[in-house]
Amino acid sequence: MLKQLAYQFNWRGLLYAVTGLLVLAGLVLLMGFIGTKSSEQGCSDVQVVVLGNESFIEQKDIMALLVEKYGELVGRTLESIPIHEMETDLRQIPFVFSAIVTIDMDGVLTVRVKQREAVVRVINEKGLDFYIDMQGHKMPVSLKYVPHVPVVNGYISEPYNGSLDSIESQLVKDIFKTAQFISNDSIWNSQVVQLYVNEQRDIELIPRVGNQQIILGNADSLERKFDKLKLFYSKIVPKTGIGAYKSVNLKFAGQLVCERSEHFNPEDIIVQDSTQQNNSSNNTQ
Repeated sequence: MLKQLAYQFNWRGLLYAVTGLLVLAGLVLLMGFIGTKSSEQGCSDVQVVVLGNESFIEQKDIMALLVEKYGELVGRTLESIPIHEMETDLRQIPFVFSAIVTIDMDGVLTVRVKQREAVVRVINEKGLDFYIDMQGHKMPVSLKYVPHVPVVNGYISEPYNGSLDSIESQLVKDIFKTAQFISNDSIWNSQVVQLYVNEQRDIELIPRVGNQQIILGNADSLERKFDKLKLFYSKIVPKTGIGAYKSVNLKFAGQLVCERSEHFNPEDIIVQDSTQQNNSSNNTQ
């Protein structure tokens, strides 16, 4: 009977249980050793990585800010370095989109900062200027770096307090949407050098070639409006020359309305979206 009970005892299960306890004890000891070492280990180096296509901030700017608030970091124990507080401080910089601070097992503190990217520069009626970034936030201009983005001025009442802020008016939202559309198209990004808001609060495009007043209106149906502008350059300009018309109006649904220059003889034309042109039989604007 005793032999039968001994035979039925689960020696394999006991072996697994003992092995599991030994492994767990080893992990506890190892984590305790690592924790003790980490709390005593000093910061051996600080590396700053600035990501993004802009140059609003530099590595030395980040280092200067950290040293000013936290003192020298190299030599301090890793436990005494408040990495989460550092991340929060760095994110308060208007030019910073994100910030991550990490410490590796060798005591190297790494600061990774991603910059905001500007889409358009806005100058309001009071002469205050600001950028709008890719996320649609207003951000300040920099005295040491000017990104290559379109500038818009004119009858813009949007206020700005000098910090990172959200857009308030529909007009500036339309400006942002238009600038985004232009920057995403290599042809228009090269041809459109500036935007302007006229007294009627219509957005106008300032072209690199030609001096026409190109009236876009708002940011509705942008793809359709720019297709009409492409029609102007591809169908009309080759026949009349770049200086034949003083204005190109894209804001009317289904029509491209061109007003002739004073020295140009042919009458104004209205081109339908179907690309059919009405010549001298059309009404003079």
